Amino acid sequence: MSIQFCPKLRLIVSVTALSLISLVTLNLYTQSKNKKLVQQHQTAQNLSLTQQENSVKPQSQTSLTSSQTARLSTNFQNYFISQQTSDDRISKQDTSSSEKYSVSASTPYPVIDEWKKYKFSVNGSQILTQIKLPTTKVNFNQTDLLTVLINTRKYYQDHASADQDILRPGLLSTKGVTVQDILKTLDFMITILREDIANKRTTRLQNPSFINSNFRVIKWSAYNPKARSQKQLRITKYAVFTHTGSHKKTSTYNTAIYSLKQNSNNNNFYTKYTKQDVLSGIYEPGGKEFGKVEPLAYLTRTGLEEALMQGTVLVNFTDGSKTFFNVDKNNGMSYIRGLKATSQKRYWYFKNVDAIKGYGYKIDAKISIKPGVTFAGDVLNIGLGRVVIIEHTKGGRKYLQMGVIADTGGAFLPNLYQLDFLAGIFQNQKDFGQRIRQLPEYATAYFLVKK
Repeated sequence: MSIQFCPKLRLIVSVTALSLISLVTLNLYTQSKNKKLVQQHQTAQNLSLTQQENSVKPQSQTSLTSSQTARLSTNFQNYFISQQTSDDRISKQDTSSSEKYSVSASTPYPVIDEWKKYKFSVNGSQILTQIKLPTTKVNFNQTDLLTVLINTRKYYQDHASADQDILRPGLLSTKGVTVQDILKTLDFMITILREDIANKRTTRLQNPSFINSNFRVIKWSAYNPKARSQKQLRITKYAVFTHTGSHKKTSTYNTAIYSLKQNSNNNNFYTKYTKQDVLSGIYEPGGKEFGKVEPLAYLTRTGLEEALMQGTVLVNFTDGSKTFFNVDKNNGMSYIRGLKATSQKRYWYFKNVDAIKGYGYKIDAKISIKPGVTFAGDVLNIGLGRVVIIEHTKGGRKYLQMGVIADTGGAFLPNLYQLDFLAGIFQNQKDFGQRIRQLPEYATAYFLVKK
């Protein structure tokens, strides 16, 4: 009996195997075709959008002129065509980076400093909690937020290969958030803002119901190793100050901001000198390093300290000209938290720029940012391009303010308990003080991640 059954059994097995192979092949073909159709649909959607110029000026949140609407559509098609190729590259890099850096919710997250050295570990579940956003209108300037979102997204597109730091998923990886999720969030918000601005309506991104329907809202509780009781984020403020300056040294304007010459990139002589060394006159005539750097402007000592602290300064020269200067490279010495500014050893060299600049791995790549919608934060451990809403109460009324982490600084590496809000451009500390008194010192913070 067994001799007669074997051929039949083999026949049945063969037919079954062929059927399975056919089904698998058909399924793979269908998935491939569906994926291609989805990609074509996404491409069509992307190409229907329009790109805003970086120089969009602040307008009311509900209306734009026809010429401004036209500017919003300029060159956007080329932006998204090149973005698709960039996204493929980022996706591959993100996969390897996510494997390298990501941790599960139950695994302690290893926090690093600006030199990529391990500092301490935290449990993501103790800091991040998924909730619903409060039902209060979200405040921000539409065109300014759109500008910062686009510029931040473009930084990923243009510089992800050179700046691997931005591919770190960071603390949000403990909630399963990847860099691709961040890019998807930026793209979606750009699309929504463009549509709403083009239709001259208040954007849906100000509606908490729309946000709760389309985004994961992740509450960020502060983690401060030196103040464990702190739960809300500390919200500090920074600004661009205008200062009068001179092209030449005078008795009043006697403190220079310097630029490294191009050949300095292969010569690290400047890393030997503290801020105090520089202020002693080593780069001035008669100094031992005279001629190695270029003086960009001469300010008062107060002007220098504010330029170093804020990162950007707008200099009104005595000859009537004006120029923005932004920090370029530092001497490699760490910023010491708690030490007064005049005693810090870190010193920054500057370059002239065309706008307020935020994060960037080199001066020519830095993100152009806008006041009111930009936060500086811990880019290595929190991440570039994370969209944050802060909540605070004033006069018994609740306020929500949205912005993007598009800047950083020495005080934020590492720092899981603070954000720095770009408040604006001010003539002096008095004007700045009046503005920041309207802003919170501490706030509840939420991350937005597209579902």
